[in-house]
Amino acid sequence: MKTLLPFRPVVLCLSGHDPSGGAGLQADIEALIAQGCHAAPTVTALTVQNTVDVSDFRVLDRDWVMAQANAVLTDMPVSAVKLGMLGNLAMVDTVVELMQAHPELPLICDPVLRAGGGGSLGKDDVAFAMREKLLPLALIATPNLPEARLLAELPDGSADECAAKLLPYCRNVLITGGHGEEREIHNRLYCRSGEEHTFICQRLPGSYHGSGCTLASALAGRLALGEELVSAVKSALDYTWRTLRDAEQPGLGQYVPRRLPLDFCS
Repeated sequence: MKTLLPFRPVVLCLSGHDPSGGAGLQADIEALIAQGCHAAPTVTALTVQNTVDVSDFRVLDRDWVMAQANAVLTDMPVSAVKLGMLGNLAMVDTVVELMQAHPELPLICDPVLRAGGGGSLGKDDVAFAMREKLLPLALIATPNLPEARLLAELPDGSADECAAKLLPYCRNVLITGGHGEEREIHNRLYCRSGEEHTFICQRLPGSYHGSGCTLASALAGRLALGEELVSAVKSALDYTWRTLRDAEQPGLGQYVPRRLPLDFCS
């Protein structure tokens, strides 16, 4: 008779597909495996992109996305939901409907609005809809500073200014740095309770494809495992920094984080 082992925490991922494997659902899957979790990937959009940039995308029909997610939710004990690319207003509303039906699940919202190469993965009205409708349902949002500025409608806002605008909508906001020329990167966690935490890491050379997806998925995994929020943020940031330190350049553009060890399949 087969001995039943304890199952890994399940994280439902609603993200886009990146055919280069650098970002999107593949990043989610690899980062969650590395945390000791099981990824349940629900495809929200298909993209035409590589490590250089994105050239096109197509958002899936809302009924297909809802059917994918509900197939998982009726079968598995999901511990957390990680949100990535949505692409249009209909998909924002789809996820809102899904989360309203499952308010007990912590939502980790990675507001994917642009690809690493700069190409758009959603129009500005998507940012507004995410702020108004989705962030209030999220445990934490993980924008980088350019994304935080879009969400807050502050084109030149500082991290502090963006957080002040976003905290009335979202309980916790992690704004990641690295978009200037500073030698030390400051990643700042702002909590509606008034707590603030700054996590500092050394800048690495090069630019990276999928770092935001990696961070948000790792954080979702740490939370699914039961880690407390501030500790989970630190664990996810440390893990992400290591994946960037060990990144590789399989294409002509950005580096891809190495989310799994080289001997993973050996």
